[in-house]
Amino acid sequence: MQPILRFLGQQPYEEVFKAMQAFALNRNPLAADELWIVEHSPVYTLGLNGKQEHVLDPGDIPVIRTDRGGQVTYHGPGQLILYALIDTKHHSMAARQMVTLLEQAIIHTLSQYGIDANAKPEAPGVYIDDKKIGSIGLRIKNNCSYHGLSLNNRMDLSPFTRINPCGYAGLTVTQLADFGVDITTQELAIPVAHFISEALTS
Repeated sequence: MQPILRFLGQQPYEEVFKAMQAFALNRNPLAADELWIVEHSPVYTLGLNGKQEHVLDPGDIPVIRTDRGGQVTYHGPGQLILYALIDTKHHSMAARQMVTLLEQAIIHTLSQYGIDANAKPEAPGVYIDDKKIGSIGLRIKNNCSYHGLSLNNRMDLSPFTRINPCGYAGLTVTQLADFGVDITTQELAIPVAHFISEALTS
């Protein structure tokens, strides 16, 4: 069964976060997987074990504690967010396999635009010449994954300088626009979602 693809537009982070939690808590084992495509209003999110010290100078951007893995990251308009609400038991996927799937979806998509990217086993996410372009953060509860990936498309990257992205001081971030790619975030979502869907149904 193909996952259901939902385009949510631009939404406040907290509302979607609560909706994901409710989905995982109340999920029917027979329900289809879902992929939620969204952009968020500016927000910093801090992972379950995230350290406040990595939030250097948030200014007027809210900082929200969440229950995904990982440290602190930034979300804002022009960044693709794909939340993967997947029945991990049905697909026999452990957390690390889910992370790898999301990383490969980003890497494969970037390759279609002529961009060579890679993952790092010691630091989940996707990188181009040591600059981070994609982040992964997951939670698995009741055999259902939620949260997912973020991929920088065409956005204001300056808020990343006010944190230690993913807990790494001095980590530089980049985006598709820096490589001359000019597409909408919704267009970018299609190959990412297609790769994940194909992997889950193959």
